[in-house]
Amino acid sequence: AFREQLAEKLRRGELPRGVRYLVCADPPGPRIGNGGSTLHVLQCLEEQYGDQWTSFTVLLIHSGGYSQRLPNASALGKIFTALPFGDPVYQMLELKLAMYIDFPRHMKPGVLITCSDDIELYSTGVTETITFDKPGFTALAHPSDLAVGTTHGVFVLDPSSFSGKGGLECVSCYRFLHKPDVETMQQSGAVCVSPRLSSSGSHGDSGMASECVYTDSVFYIDHSTAKQLLMFYKQMGTLRCEIDAYGDFLQALGPGATPDYTKNTSNVSKEDSGLVEVRQQLFSLLRGTALNVIVLNNSQFYHIGTTQEYLFHFTAESKLRFELDLQPVAFSIFPDTAKALDQLSIIQSVLEPGCVIGPGSVIEYSRIGPEVSVGKGSIVSGSYINFNVDIPSNCFLSSVSVKINDRVEYVTMVFSVGDNLKKSVKLLSDIHSLRFFGASLPECLDLWSVEASDQLFSSEDSCLGLWTARIFPVCSTLSESVRMSLNMLNSVQHMSAFKLSGFQLLSVEEMLTYKDVEDMLKFRKQIYDEICLQRQKEKSDF
Repeated sequence: AFREQLAEKLRRGELPRGVRYLVCADPPGPRIGNGGSTLHVLQCLEEQYGDQWTSFTVLLIHSGGYSQRLPNASALGKIFTALPFGDPVYQMLELKLAMYIDFPRHMKPGVLITCSDDIELYSTGVTETITFDKPGFTALAHPSDLAVGTTHGVFVLDPSSFSGKGGLECVSCYRFLHKPDVETMQQSGAVCVSPRLSSSGSHGDSGMASECVYTDSVFYIDHSTAKQLLMFYKQMGTLRCEIDAYGDFLQALGPGATPDYTKNTSNVSKEDSGLVEVRQQLFSLLRGTALNVIVLNNSQFYHIGTTQEYLFHFTAESKLRFELDLQPVAFSIFPDTAKALDQLSIIQSVLEPGCVIGPGSVIEYSRIGPEVSVGKGSIVSGSYINFNVDIPSNCFLSSVSVKINDRVEYVTMVFSVGDNLKKSVKLLSDIHSLRFFGASLPECLDLWSVEASDQLFSSEDSCLGLWTARIFPVCSTLSESVRMSLNMLNSVQHMSAFKLSGFQLLSVEEMLTYKDVEDMLKFRKQIYDEICLQRQKEKSDF
């Protein structure tokens, strides 16, 4: 999916052509986390480019993950999330390259590591430059309030080298805390007074100095440190546990680092074989390596990894919307007669006259017919809706093309934007705690005449949840699959029966296994071509 999308972008001239693009999938086997992926990528670089890579400046964007909290990005990748601006629209990848455009010329060979669902905006003085040229690790830091610190990495800065003034300061870091609680931040000396934070995420009075911590985002590893990590990976043989590039690399750095974290496995999704041991080996490998921090006092870190964040940043009066000049309608055919307000986000879609889109909703890569109304705060992605329907508020609707026995068919997942797709239970008797649009899953299954059994769930390892529940009907056309899934939702909302018997049913997990990338991209391209054609027609009409 990634290679196909990159190739199409290059064909259209939407990406710099003088850059090498490499897609590296994790090796088969157990999940290895973004730290394991980082090590694996270093190996891929060496295998692909030999000694050449010693002179490369590399941007490494972690874009794996199931994206369970923003499932419209699950099939084609978070890094290809469309943004509501640009003509044609920008996706996250282009925004990353645009944000980091000044970095390479001030960067020695090495690797800059970032995630695919965050945005760092900053301003620095005319003479201030972000440079990645020191040995060891160099990380960017952003002032954040203490609540943000509890879900991020936090730097304990060396007070003698740090004033908190100016747009940019290079500081040495005493130690790095990974998702610390407030007490830990205070005790370890991470809390500073920031005169600036009022404009950066805190809701206090603008003139007030407030407590802040400096949190992480992007970090750089110079080439010789990357080489050390690669040697470590090769010696280790096969990695069988999840390593976190932030928690497990950065916590080993700085003069104040202690190995205590190696035994703390509270943030780990699975208790893995040998995790503690691997962490201890990494700690002794990296111990004594410098952690330089570039403090960006005038900066803001944004995350768009959940449906709530996505809706807020794209449709509400968010700072990000203002700073990036996000548009209510981006690269779309949107008739004047379509009823809509400013608080919405239409991205590369074709809307027909007569449809109504409620405030706070996002429509991407979709065709919406004249008799469709969409409620407030909903997300519609990759769908074709050509029939009379009211889509309720807070509805998440996303269609996927699947290939089963060499036939292309369609499945549409539907949820409430607040439903927890990560939650799972071990026992069938506990599935009543799973909620689908406010109703318990067993209630829904009764309405749909679907039997609750172990066969209902697609997961091998007794993960029973909305992600693995086989409840979505496979249909022969895209619009029919949307219609069926909306019927399911309607039956739950009105507590009226809608029989799913007779349909092949898939879970979201299975949709991703069977997805047909080519067909999904073809649908997007048809919309793209139609919009381009309409643009040309409008130009010639003038």
